[in-house]
Amino acid sequence: MARLHLFDLDGTLLHGSTAPVEISRQLGRETETVALERAISAGLIGPPEYAAQVHALWASLTEAHVAAAFEAAPWLARIREVWADLTRNGDYCAVVSLSPSFFVERLIGWGAHAAYGSRFPAVPFTEPVDPTGVLNAAAKVRIADRLCAEFGVTRADCVAYGDSMSDKDLFGAVPVSVAVNADRHLEGLATHSYTGRDLWEAYELVRAA
Repeated sequence: MARLHLFDLDGTLLHGSTAPVEISRQLGRETETVALERAISAGLIGPPEYAAQVHALWASLTEAHVAAAFEAAPWLARIREVWADLTRNGDYCAVVSLSPSFFVERLIGWGAHAAYGSRFPAVPFTEPVDPTGVLNAAAKVRIADRLCAEFGVTRADCVAYGDSMSDKDLFGAVPVSVAVNADRHLEGLATHSYTGRDLWEAYELVRAA
């Protein structure tokens, strides 16, 4: 039976960083974005407020900035190798992230079968963020269910990889999970735990089982 592997982006595929921080670094607005990251982690603001505020910081954002951020980001090693192995084995892999869709969707080019992020307007921005398109932790479960229907699998066939509070709902919804460089919010929830910078090593915990 095929399995669906669901990967978080920020703090999981990206080591110690997030897509918004990497994007903001290209614009010299990293400090402001790190402050917003702390605020959302502490529950002081929610995903819609966070999205609106980073959107405002990115008024001068161009596709060249996004491409440079993607290229320079601190990715875990062997992401493409893991996804190629999953595909060879008849499994599926998807990225589901609260980060902007225009960044997340670039991972289709690395071999992900699907990639979902919060819906932002096209770059360069000429309109505001629609808060109804901003994802949260519960949305990750809804998207996982949609992907299960698309790929002909069930929740019982899913493996989730994540690092933080935004992955908590998904970890509770699927039978197998891998905490990757995770924070305290996932303590005791994951089937497996990995600390390091190589996705293949995290994948091996599931692959061996």
